[in-house]
Amino acid sequence: MGDTARITLACLDLAGTTVADGGVVEMAFAEALATQGIVPRTEAYDRAMARVHAARGQSKLAIFREVISDEDRAQAANHSFDRAYDSVIDRVGLTPVPGAEDAIDRLADSGMHVCLMTGFGRTTLGRVIDTLGWWKRADLLLCPDDVGGRGRPYPDMILTAALRLQIEDVRAIAVCGDTESDIRSGRRAGASIVAGTLTGVHDRDRLQAAGATHVIDSIADLPDIVLRTSAAVPAPR
Repeated sequence: MGDTARITLACLDLAGTTVADGGVVEMAFAEALATQGIVPRTEAYDRAMARVHAARGQSKLAIFREVISDEDRAQAANHSFDRAYDSVIDRVGLTPVPGAEDAIDRLADSGMHVCLMTGFGRTTLGRVIDTLGWWKRADLLLCPDDVGGRGRPYPDMILTAALRLQIEDVRAIAVCGDTESDIRSGRRAGASIVAGTLTGVHDRDRLQAAGATHVIDSIADLPDIVLRTSAAVPAPR
């Protein structure tokens, strides 16, 4: 590959990036924390939710370990999160970020591989994809469970996607996410495009400080950036 990267893989986050969050994730965190006695209108709850907000994008278990020092309680909270998230989905549903489905399809139709990745566990990831009917929308789905438990900001999921989809050069990767952890993961993986989107939890300043190459209003803006940067190499689908 020359100095200009030819993008052949797009690694896209779920909640807050391609899937509208609407507070669903933090509602599930609140319900999970309540099972460990950390309840609203207490200082402990306010501190915990501030940490949750700051750490969004990381694996859910890693966040609970940061908030709750006891490993057994952190594990229990993580399991409670999965149940709580399912319950919240049942109550309020899930919807794509406007333009997300068209954006994913444009990238795929250009010949790129698409990997959807998340900090959710495997069960919750499956529930999200089921709810949206997205099983055929991506070439690969990854979560921390698939890479030995190390989620973002580590580059493991992105590099695993590159290996599984036989990407020849990490510079051929574009990453898009809504959190500092998404951005740091993409930069550590060596991706040429690491775009932060403003549809999620972290603002422009935080995304830029983490090293975003682009900050966009939504995932709908990503295809124009990727396709303008360089022509995609056709990949077998």
